[in-house]
Amino acid sequence: MTVIETETAHPQGPTPGVTEPDPGAAGAAGAAGAPGAPGAPGAAGSSDGPDASADACASVPTAHPRPDGRDHYTISEVVAFIGLTAHTLRWYERIGLMPHIDRSHTGQRRYRNRDLDWLTFVGKLRLTGMPVADMVRYAELVREGDHTFTERHELLEQTRLDVRTRIAELQDTLAVLDYKINFYADARPAPERL
Repeated sequence: MTVIETETAHPQGPTPGVTEPDPGAAGAAGAAGAPGAPGAPGAAGSSDGPDASADACASVPTAHPRPDGRDHYTISEVVAFIGLTAHTLRWYERIGLMPHIDRSHTGQRRYRNRDLDWLTFVGKLRLTGMPVADMVRYAELVREGDHTFTERHELLEQTRLDVRTRIAELQDTLAVLDYKINFYADARPAPERL
C-alpha cells in the first residue's frame, strides 16, 4: 500500500495530510468516503495551498466528504465522517498526534480535508497495532520536514514487519479453524478427542 503525504504551511507550522486508498472499507470512514478525491484539496495532483507538496509515493485518491471546495468541518461533522469521538479528537490534539487545528472567530475547531486525510491515516496506523507513542513520533517527524524521511521510512518498515508477522499468525489460526470446520462438516456426530 502506498501513501501520499502532503505538508502544507500552517500558521503554527506544517500540517501533515495523508491519503490512503480504502476500497470497500467498513465503518464510518469508509461509508462517508475516504479523503482524497481527484481535484479535491489534498488530492494527488492538487494542493491545499500554494506551498503544498507530495512525496513520490502516490496512491489512488478517493473522495472527500465535501469535494466542492468547502473545506471546513466542525468537530461533530468529523465525528460523523471518521467515526471517532469528540473526546478522542481533542485527546489526539493534546498529545500531538494532530497538528494545530484552525479555530473560527468563536473558537470552534475548524477541520480541513487534510486533517480528515491525516485522521484516516492514523486510523490505519491504529489498525496495525502501532503504539500511540510511535504514532505521535511519526506525526512529529512529518511536522519536522523532509529531512526526516529516512526515520519515517524506518518506522513504517518496522510497522509493516509487525503487521506481516500478525498476518502469518492469523493465517496459521485460520488453517486450524478450517481444519476443524471441515472435520465437523465431513464427520458424523461423534465425540471429539482432545
